[in-house]
Amino acid sequence: MAILGYARVSTQGQDLTPQTEALKAAGATMIYREKISGVRADRPQLGKLMAGLNAGDMVVVTKLDRLGRSTRELLDLIERIGKAGASFRSLGDPLWDTSSSQGRVLSTLVAAIADFERDLIRERTGEGRKPAQQPGRTPSTWSNKPRSSA
Repeated sequence: MAILGYARVSTQGQDLTPQTEALKAAGATMIYREKISGVRADRPQLGKLMAGLNAGDMVVVTKLDRLGRSTRELLDLIERIGKAGASFRSLGDPLWDTSSSQGRVLSTLVAAIADFERDLIRERTGEGRKPAQQPGRTPSTWSNKPRSSA
C-alpha cells in the first residue's frame, strides 16, 4: 500500500511547498505536483497518478479543490480511484476519507445529489428546447422580450 499525494496550484507564481509539506506529514511516499489550472482537463501529473494506482493505495490531497474543480469531476475521480481498489482522503476535509465507512457514505450521497442535479438540468433544458423547436421558430424568436428596431 502506497500513500500518493497530489499537490496543485493554479498559477506559476503560487508555491506548492505548504501542500507538499502537509502531504509528507500525512505519510505520502510519492507526491505528484502540478502548477496548472484545475479547469484544464489535461493535467499530466494527475493522469500519471491515476494510471499508476494499485489496489490498497491511498490518494491524499490537502483540500478537495486541489483534485477537482467541479463536483462532477471530483466524484468521477474518486470513483476511478475506488475502481482501482484505492482510497481517497482529503486532509482539509476529514469526512472525505473513502477508506472509512463514513467517507464512502458521504461520497455516495454527494454523487446521488450531483446525479439528481444533472437530471433536473437535463429536464429543464429539454422543456426549454421543445417550444424552440416548433416550426417557424428561429433563434432570434426564442426570447419573449421585444426586439429593438435599432
